[in-house]
Amino acid sequence: MKIFTVKHLKAVNKYFWKYRWRFCWGLIFIILSNYFRILTPQVTGYVVNSVEKAIAVDKQQGRVERDKRDTANYDILVKKFIRTMDAAKPSFGHKVAICGVTLLILALISGFFLFLMRQTIIVMSRHIEYDQKKEIYDHYQQLDANFYKTHSTGDLMSRMAEDVSRVRMYTGPAIMYLANLLVTIGFSLFFMLRKDALLSLFVLTPLPILAITIYYVNTIIHKRSEHIQALLSNLTTNAQESYSGIRVIKSFVQEKAMLKFFDQNSEEYRKNAVGLAKVESIYFPSMGLMIGLSTLLAILIGGLYTIHGTHNTDLGTITEFVIYITMLTFPVSAIGWVASIIQRASASQKRLNEFLDTTPAILNPTAPLRQQLQGNICFSGVDFTYPNTGIHGLKTFNLEIKKGEKVVIIGRTGSGKTTIAQLLLRMYDPDKGNILIDGADIRQMDLQTLRSQISYVPQDTFLFSDTVSGNIQFGLDKPNQESVLRAARYAAVDREIEGFSARYDTVVGERGVTLSGGQKQRISIARGLVKDPQIVLFDDCLSAVDAKTEKEILNNLYQYLQHKTAIIITHRIFSLFDFDKIVVLEEGRIVETGTHRELLALNGYYTYLYEQQQEEKEGNQMS
Repeated sequence: MKIFTVKHLKAVNKYFWKYRWRFCWGLIFIILSNYFRILTPQVTGYVVNSVEKAIAVDKQQGRVERDKRDTANYDILVKKFIRTMDAAKPSFGHKVAICGVTLLILALISGFFLFLMRQTIIVMSRHIEYDQKKEIYDHYQQLDANFYKTHSTGDLMSRMAEDVSRVRMYTGPAIMYLANLLVTIGFSLFFMLRKDALLSLFVLTPLPILAITIYYVNTIIHKRSEHIQALLSNLTTNAQESYSGIRVIKSFVQEKAMLKFFDQNSEEYRKNAVGLAKVESIYFPSMGLMIGLSTLLAILIGGLYTIHGTHNTDLGTITEFVIYITMLTFPVSAIGWVASIIQRASASQKRLNEFLDTTPAILNPTAPLRQQLQGNICFSGVDFTYPNTGIHGLKTFNLEIKKGEKVVIIGRTGSGKTTIAQLLLRMYDPDKGNILIDGADIRQMDLQTLRSQISYVPQDTFLFSDTVSGNIQFGLDKPNQESVLRAARYAAVDREIEGFSARYDTVVGERGVTLSGGQKQRISIARGLVKDPQIVLFDDCLSAVDAKTEKEILNNLYQYLQHKTAIIITHRIFSLFDFDKIVVLEEGRIVETGTHRELLALNGYYTYLYEQQQEEKEGNQMS
């Protein structure tokens, strides 16, 4: 198994290419920052040797100054600095002061390039995070209705928030620190081996042990990170469903049960997260131990070399090696942290790829038709089974609706009424048969053009956490307050809106929580009417309104629907509305069709439904 499982992270390489100049400049700044830092040990070694010489001269007057140490192994800038100092021959105090100022300047220059490094790479990672979230959100919107029936909202949110954030840690901090540690280690090893190869080998002996530790620990981290992300998705889903269904939870007094369920999920996540943290905690003690051993070896072996006068080692060399090891402390200790980030990012990107690689079942055709719809609709031999449940929604369904006709589709729950609406909007494609609008197969039409020219009012009312006006004009390309007012009048909700504190600017809350069921339903109807299309599709959208309001809405719709093709799906019979055609469904098939009078004359299933409804109405009036 590889130390880093990065195959899933190949998906973000396109972003590195997009921001390649920021990335390249960031690498240059990393190199420059570390270059000026690596000069510090050499200047410090020179100062220590100078101090040693000064002490020797002070103790033994007339003693011949030691031979100059070989500075050929120093960096070119350090050698120029030393030659300038030797040529100027400053006093000992001035020499130390000049070297101190030089070290300060080197630290400032290194810090400046460190700042630029963060400004390029970290900012680049924020751009990538933005682009990735945008890509995921765009892909989410392209996925078909069946996808959302088989995936929870909490899991979708977790992948877009938590997983993208973890990938950002890879594209920013992990890449930055990985490049930084490679450059630091490269510079340090280069000058250490150049200075004293044998001493370097002794000092660096603990590092292979460190590499083996990283290898095994990261294997464990990768497995646990993926499991923890899945647990977090479950936890998010649990919380999201609890918040959305809080009224149901309270009405059934199930707060303790839901808290217990959440507590179980939370506890499982906590145990696994703590277990991962314990595994990761092995890194830092390991780093401290290995770095401590390296420092001890540098002082011990370097000290013996200096005492015995071998290997051309002096106090300056020992000082340089101790500083090199100190400089290596953070990069080497960061190996574990970077490895952990990359493993977590890989696990998160794998989860993101699962969705990004999902091909929507409903795709736009390669050469889509974009035409103005007139309203002629034809279902020809349509057969459809829901893929997620296997329920047979429609069976050899045939229906022709001419432009301007008003058709009502009646049937019991589960008879296939809503399936007709879903297929007409092309939320699904039929398994067999064709659906034609104005003679063109809807599978050959541009999806946006098709859906934008059909007003759909679903049976499951959904309002956004926005103003009343914002919800009504949701489907408009441009805000139009006059259209909003007209649609509200047709939906018989205008008087109630006028009574709100801020009228049409009243915020309705999440899913319209501040409104009654009937108000939400009528605002949803107004949202469908405001588009003023040629085809209108109502799916059981009057179930939450009283009889008086229902009558008012139907009278308004009778005026509004003039010259429009309308399909009204319901389980109730609207005897006040003069429909051109009534279609009765049972188990996905048409069992009766005709006008109200024609169907009553048949004395069949429609008559049975009508008589039942009349009995219920009489019973309600008596009570």
